[in-house]
Amino acid sequence: MSTHAPSDGPTPWARVVAIPIALTVAVSVILLAFLWPALTSEPRDLPIAVSGPSAQVGQLVAGIEQNADGVFDISTVDDRDAAVAAIEHREAYGAIVLGQQPEVLTSSAASPVAAQALAGVAAQLQAQLQTPVTVTDVVPLAATDERGVGLASAVLPLVIGGLLGGILTTLLLVGKSRRIVALALYAAFAGAALTGILQGWLGVLQGSYVANAAAIALAMFAIGATVGGLASLIGRPGLAVGAVTFVLFAVPLASAAAPVEFLAAPWGAVGQWFPPGAGATLLRDLSYFPDADAVFPWLVLAAWAIVGAGLVLAGRALDRSPASTP
Repeated sequence: MSTHAPSDGPTPWARVVAIPIALTVAVSVILLAFLWPALTSEPRDLPIAVSGPSAQVGQLVAGIEQNADGVFDISTVDDRDAAVAAIEHREAYGAIVLGQQPEVLTSSAASPVAAQALAGVAAQLQAQLQTPVTVTDVVPLAATDERGVGLASAVLPLVIGGLLGGILTTLLLVGKSRRIVALALYAAFAGAALTGILQGWLGVLQGSYVANAAAIALAMFAIGATVGGLASLIGRPGLAVGAVTFVLFAVPLASAAAPVEFLAAPWGAVGQWFPPGAGATLLRDLSYFPDADAVFPWLVLAAWAIVGAGLVLAGRALDRSPASTP
Protein backbone atom coordinates (compact mmCIF):
# COMPACT_ATOMS: atom_id res chain seq x y z
CA MET A 1 0.00 0.00 0.00
CA SER A 2 1.36 3.41 -0.96
CA THR A 3 2.50 5.65 1.88
CA HIS A 4 2.72 8.81 -0.26
CA ALA A 5 0.52 11.74 0.71
CA PRO A 6 -2.42 12.22 -1.61
CA SER A 7 -1.86 14.59 -4.47
CA ASP A 8 -3.38 18.05 -4.31
CA GLY A 9 -4.46 17.65 -7.93
CA PRO A 10 -3.35 19.38 -11.12
CA THR A 11 -1.90 22.87 -11.04
CA PRO A 12 -4.66 25.50 -11.42
CA TRP A 13 -4.96 26.86 -14.96
CA ALA A 14 -4.49 30.42 -13.70
CA ARG A 15 -1.00 29.51 -12.51
CA VAL A 16 -0.25 27.65 -15.74
CA VAL A 17 -0.91 30.90 -17.63
CA ALA A 18 0.66 33.23 -15.05
CA ILE A 19 4.07 31.53 -15.01
CA PRO A 20 4.74 31.88 -18.78
CA ILE A 21 3.62 35.53 -18.61
CA ALA A 22 5.95 36.20 -15.69
CA LEU A 23 8.84 34.49 -17.48
CA THR A 24 8.13 36.52 -20.62
CA VAL A 25 8.27 39.73 -18.63
CA ALA A 26 11.52 38.63 -16.99
CA VAL A 27 13.28 37.76 -20.24
CA SER A 28 12.05 41.02 -21.79
CA VAL A 29 13.56 42.98 -18.90
CA ILE A 30 16.84 41.11 -19.31
CA LEU A 31 16.90 41.88 -23.04
CA LEU A 32 16.20 45.57 -22.44
CA ALA A 33 18.76 45.80 -19.64
CA PHE A 34 21.59 44.72 -21.92
CA LEU A 35 20.47 46.17 -25.25
CA TRP A 36 19.12 49.57 -24.23
CA PRO A 37 22.47 51.04 -23.11
CA ALA A 38 24.18 49.70 -26.23
CA LEU A 39 21.54 50.92 -28.67
CA THR A 40 21.21 54.37 -27.09
CA SER A 41 24.97 54.82 -26.77
CA GLU A 42 26.29 57.44 -29.18
CA PRO A 43 29.29 59.77 -29.44
CA ARG A 44 28.63 62.74 -27.17
CA ASP A 45 30.65 65.09 -24.95
CA LEU A 46 33.89 63.23 -25.60
CA PRO A 47 36.69 65.18 -23.85
CA ILE A 48 39.51 66.11 -26.22
CA ALA A 49 42.32 68.66 -26.06
CA VAL A 50 43.37 71.08 -28.80
CA SER A 51 46.59 73.06 -29.11
CA GLY A 52 48.07 75.33 -31.74
CA PRO A 53 47.89 78.89 -33.06
CA SER A 54 44.79 80.61 -31.70
CA ALA A 55 43.42 81.44 -35.14
CA GLN A 56 43.65 77.81 -36.29
CA VAL A 57 42.21 76.54 -33.01
CA GLY A 58 39.26 78.92 -33.28
CA GLN A 59 38.59 77.83 -36.85
CA LEU A 60 38.84 74.17 -35.91
CA VAL A 61 36.51 74.51 -32.94
CA ALA A 62 33.97 76.39 -35.08
CA GLY A 63 34.13 73.67 -37.73
CA ILE A 64 33.67 70.88 -35.16
CA GLU A 65 30.72 72.66 -33.56
CA GLN A 66 29.13 73.06 -36.97
CA ASN A 67 29.72 69.55 -38.30
CA ALA A 68 29.77 67.48 -35.09
CA ASP A 69 27.84 69.48 -32.56
CA GLY A 70 27.74 67.82 -29.16
CA VAL A 71 30.17 65.05 -30.07
CA PHE A 72 33.29 66.55 -28.47
CA ASP A 73 33.95 68.49 -25.28
CA ILE A 74 36.93 70.60 -26.33
CA SER A 75 39.53 72.13 -24.04
CA THR A 76 42.64 74.03 -25.12
CA VAL A 77 46.14 73.23 -23.92
CA ASP A 78 49.47 74.97 -24.45
CA ASP A 79 51.31 72.45 -26.59
CA ARG A 80 51.70 68.82 -27.62
CA ASP A 81 53.33 67.83 -24.33
CA ALA A 82 50.35 69.21 -22.42
CA ALA A 83 48.01 67.32 -24.74
CA VAL A 84 49.89 64.06 -24.12
CA ALA A 85 49.77 64.70 -20.38
CA ALA A 86 46.01 65.24 -20.53
CA ILE A 87 45.60 61.88 -22.26
CA GLU A 88 47.90 60.05 -19.85
CA HIS A 89 46.03 61.49 -16.87
CA ARG A 90 42.71 60.47 -18.48
CA GLU A 91 41.53 64.06 -18.69
CA ALA A 92 41.06 63.64 -22.45
CA TYR A 93 40.51 60.72 -24.83
CA GLY A 94 42.66 62.34 -27.50
CA ALA A 95 43.94 65.61 -28.86
CA ILE A 96 44.38 67.65 -32.01
CA VAL A 97 47.70 69.44 -32.37
CA LEU A 98 47.69 72.18 -35.01
CA GLY A 99 50.60 74.02 -36.60
CA GLN A 100 53.06 73.32 -39.38
CA GLN A 101 52.78 69.57 -38.79
CA PRO A 102 49.17 68.79 -37.76
CA GLU A 103 48.75 65.71 -35.63
CA VAL A 104 45.85 63.86 -34.05
CA LEU A 105 46.65 62.04 -30.82
CA THR A 106 44.51 59.07 -29.86
CA SER A 107 44.44 56.52 -27.06
CA SER A 108 43.08 53.12 -28.00
CA ALA A 109 43.74 51.95 -24.44
CA ALA A 110 41.25 54.52 -23.14
CA SER A 111 38.65 53.58 -25.75
CA PRO A 112 39.03 51.99 -29.19
CA VAL A 113 35.69 53.58 -30.13
CA ALA A 114 36.92 57.07 -29.24
CA ALA A 115 40.21 56.46 -31.04
CA GLN A 116 38.30 55.48 -34.17
CA ALA A 117 36.19 58.65 -33.96
CA LEU A 118 39.31 60.80 -33.70
CA ALA A 119 40.88 58.99 -36.64
CA GLY A 120 37.85 60.09 -38.65
CA VAL A 121 38.47 63.67 -37.54
CA ALA A 122 42.06 63.33 -38.76
CA ALA A 123 40.85 62.33 -42.22
CA GLN A 124 38.49 65.31 -42.38
CA LEU A 125 41.20 67.66 -41.13
CA GLN A 126 43.62 66.41 -43.75
CA ALA A 127 41.09 67.05 -46.51
CA GLN A 128 40.42 70.52 -45.13
CA LEU A 129 44.05 71.57 -44.70
CA GLN A 130 45.33 69.83 -47.84
CA THR A 131 48.33 68.62 -45.87
CA PRO A 132 49.21 65.27 -44.26
CA VAL A 133 47.87 64.79 -40.73
CA THR A 134 49.69 62.27 -38.58
CA VAL A 135 47.68 60.00 -36.27
CA THR A 136 49.58 58.87 -33.17
CA ASP A 137 48.27 56.36 -30.66
CA VAL A 138 49.76 57.80 -27.47
CA VAL A 139 48.58 54.99 -25.19
CA PRO A 140 47.95 51.91 -27.35
CA LEU A 141 46.35 48.68 -26.27
CA ALA A 142 48.59 45.69 -25.68
CA ALA A 143 49.39 43.58 -28.72
CA THR A 144 47.66 40.68 -26.97
CA ASP A 145 44.38 42.62 -26.81
CA GLU A 146 44.53 44.97 -29.81
CA ARG A 147 40.75 45.56 -29.94
CA GLY A 148 40.24 45.87 -26.19
CA VAL A 149 37.79 42.99 -26.21
CA GLY A 150 39.46 41.11 -23.38
CA LEU A 151 39.34 43.96 -20.90
CA ALA A 152 35.68 44.69 -21.67
CA SER A 153 34.68 41.02 -21.59
CA ALA A 154 36.31 40.40 -18.20
CA VAL A 155 33.72 42.48 -16.34
CA LEU A 156 30.81 40.02 -16.47
CA PRO A 157 32.84 36.98 -15.24
CA LEU A 158 34.21 39.16 -12.44
CA VAL A 159 30.66 40.11 -11.40
CA ILE A 160 29.44 36.52 -11.62
CA GLY A 161 32.39 35.44 -9.51
CA GLY A 162 31.52 37.99 -6.86
CA LEU A 163 27.88 36.90 -6.87
CA LEU A 164 28.83 33.23 -6.51
CA GLY A 165 31.04 34.06 -3.56
CA GLY A 166 28.30 36.01 -1.82
CA ILE A 167 25.56 33.46 -2.52
CA LEU A 168 27.49 30.31 -1.60
CA THR A 169 29.08 31.67 1.57
CA THR A 170 25.62 32.82 2.64
CA LEU A 171 23.91 29.49 1.96
CA LEU A 172 26.65 27.11 3.05
CA LEU A 173 28.17 28.76 6.11
CA VAL A 174 26.74 29.55 9.55
CA GLY A 175 28.12 32.50 11.45
CA LYS A 176 28.49 36.08 10.29
CA SER A 177 32.23 36.43 10.91
CA ARG A 178 32.85 33.09 9.23
CA ARG A 179 31.03 34.23 6.12
CA ILE A 180 33.09 37.42 6.00
CA VAL A 181 36.37 35.57 6.46
CA ALA A 182 35.48 32.94 3.85
CA LEU A 183 34.42 35.60 1.37
CA ALA A 184 37.62 37.58 1.95
CA LEU A 185 39.75 34.47 1.42
CA TYR A 186 37.80 33.57 -1.71
CA ALA A 187 38.18 37.10 -3.11
CA ALA A 188 41.94 37.06 -2.43
CA PHE A 189 42.46 33.62 -3.98
CA ALA A 190 40.20 34.37 -6.97
CA GLY A 191 41.80 37.77 -7.49
CA ALA A 192 45.23 36.16 -7.69
CA ALA A 193 44.00 33.39 -10.01
CA LEU A 194 42.01 35.64 -12.36
CA THR A 195 44.87 38.11 -12.61
CA GLY A 196 47.19 35.25 -13.42
CA ILE A 197 44.89 34.29 -16.29
CA LEU A 198 44.15 37.81 -17.55
CA GLN A 199 47.68 39.14 -17.20
CA GLY A 200 50.13 36.26 -17.09
CA TRP A 201 48.40 34.01 -19.63
CA LEU A 202 46.16 36.09 -21.91
CA GLY A 203 47.97 39.42 -21.62
CA VAL A 204 44.73 41.37 -21.24
CA LEU A 205 45.92 43.27 -18.17
CA GLN A 206 49.16 45.22 -17.97
CA GLY A 207 51.08 46.94 -15.18
CA SER A 208 51.49 45.64 -11.64
CA TYR A 209 50.24 42.13 -11.01
CA VAL A 210 49.76 42.86 -7.31
CA ALA A 211 47.72 46.01 -7.94
CA ASN A 212 45.52 44.28 -10.52
CA ALA A 213 44.96 41.31 -8.22
CA ALA A 214 44.03 43.65 -5.36
CA ALA A 215 41.55 45.51 -7.59
CA ILE A 216 39.85 42.31 -8.74
CA ALA A 217 39.77 40.91 -5.21
CA LEU A 218 38.25 44.10 -3.80
CA ALA A 219 35.63 44.24 -6.56
CA MET A 220 34.61 40.63 -6.01
CA PHE A 221 34.49 41.07 -2.24
CA ALA A 222 32.41 44.24 -2.62
CA ILE A 223 29.85 42.44 -4.78
CA GLY A 224 29.78 39.29 -2.67
CA ALA A 225 29.54 41.15 0.63
CA THR A 226 26.69 43.31 -0.65
CA VAL A 227 24.73 40.26 -1.80
CA GLY A 228 25.41 38.48 1.49
CA GLY A 229 24.48 41.62 3.41
CA LEU A 230 21.13 41.93 1.64
CA ALA A 231 20.39 38.28 2.40
CA SER A 232 21.37 38.83 6.02
CA LEU A 233 18.87 41.67 6.23
CA ILE A 234 15.85 40.35 4.33
CA GLY A 235 16.53 36.65 3.89
CA ARG A 236 17.06 34.67 0.72
CA PRO A 237 15.17 37.17 -1.47
CA GLY A 238 18.16 39.44 -0.82
CA LEU A 239 20.28 37.11 -2.95
CA ALA A 240 17.98 37.71 -5.91
CA VAL A 241 17.86 41.45 -5.28
CA GLY A 242 21.66 41.62 -5.27
CA ALA A 243 22.01 39.52 -8.42
CA VAL A 244 19.46 41.60 -10.32
CA THR A 245 21.06 44.86 -9.16
CA PHE A 246 24.53 43.94 -10.32
CA VAL A 247 23.81 41.89 -13.45
CA LEU A 248 20.82 43.71 -14.94
CA PHE A 249 21.58 47.23 -13.76
CA ALA A 250 25.25 47.75 -12.93
CA VAL A 251 26.88 45.65 -15.67
CA PRO A 252 25.11 47.35 -18.62
CA LEU A 253 26.08 50.74 -17.16
CA ALA A 254 29.71 49.81 -16.46
CA SER A 255 30.98 51.43 -19.70
CA ALA A 256 33.59 48.72 -20.07
CA ALA A 257 33.51 48.82 -23.90
CA ALA A 258 32.69 52.47 -24.61
CA PRO A 259 33.36 55.84 -22.97
CA VAL A 260 31.21 56.77 -19.99
CA GLU A 261 30.14 59.90 -21.87
CA PHE A 262 28.51 57.88 -24.64
CA LEU A 263 25.71 56.64 -22.37
CA ALA A 264 22.70 58.89 -22.00
CA ALA A 265 23.07 61.18 -18.98
CA PRO A 266 23.18 60.52 -16.11
CA TRP A 267 23.56 56.76 -16.55
CA GLY A 268 27.22 56.73 -17.50
CA ALA A 269 28.16 58.55 -14.32
CA VAL A 270 25.76 56.45 -12.25
CA GLY A 271 27.40 53.27 -13.48
CA GLN A 272 30.76 54.38 -12.08
CA TRP A 273 29.30 54.35 -8.56
CA PHE A 274 28.74 50.57 -8.74
CA PRO A 275 31.46 47.89 -8.43
CA PRO A 276 31.34 46.69 -12.09
CA GLY A 277 31.88 50.20 -13.48
CA ALA A 278 34.43 51.20 -10.84
CA GLY A 279 36.25 47.89 -11.26
CA ALA A 280 36.44 48.18 -15.05
CA THR A 281 37.73 51.76 -14.83
CA LEU A 282 40.26 50.86 -12.16
CA LEU A 283 41.68 47.92 -14.11
CA ARG A 284 42.01 50.10 -17.22
CA ASP A 285 43.80 52.79 -15.22
CA LEU A 286 46.14 50.33 -13.52
CA SER A 287 46.97 48.63 -16.81
CA TYR A 288 47.52 51.63 -19.07
CA PHE A 289 47.29 54.92 -17.18
CA PRO A 290 49.56 54.86 -14.12
CA ASP A 291 49.53 58.67 -14.02
CA ALA A 292 45.72 58.87 -13.82
CA ASP A 293 43.96 59.62 -10.54
CA ALA A 294 42.45 56.28 -9.54
CA VAL A 295 41.31 57.33 -6.07
CA PHE A 296 37.60 57.44 -6.96
CA PRO A 297 37.21 53.81 -8.18
CA TRP A 298 39.24 52.54 -5.23
CA LEU A 299 36.96 54.46 -2.85
CA VAL A 300 33.81 53.19 -4.57
CA LEU A 301 34.89 49.57 -4.26
CA ALA A 302 36.03 50.04 -0.66
CA ALA A 303 32.73 51.70 0.26
CA TRP A 304 30.65 48.84 -1.17
CA ALA A 305 32.91 46.31 0.58
CA ILE A 306 32.60 48.04 3.96
CA VAL A 307 28.85 48.58 3.70
CA GLY A 308 28.29 45.00 2.51
CA ALA A 309 30.36 43.53 5.33
CA GLY A 310 28.54 45.77 7.79
CA LEU A 311 25.18 44.52 6.56
CA VAL A 312 26.30 40.92 6.97
CA LEU A 313 27.31 41.59 10.57
CA ALA A 314 24.21 43.65 11.35
CA GLY A 315 21.55 41.41 9.80
CA ARG A 316 19.87 38.47 11.46
CA ALA A 317 17.59 37.11 8.72
CA LEU A 318 19.60 33.97 7.99
CA ASP A 319 20.73 33.13 11.52
CA ARG A 320 19.95 29.47 12.18
CA SER A 321 19.90 29.72 15.91
CA PRO A 322 17.99 31.93 18.33
CA ALA A 323 21.18 33.74 19.24
CA SER A 324 23.42 35.32 16.66
CA THR A 325 26.36 33.11 15.75
CA PRO A 326 29.55 35.18 15.69
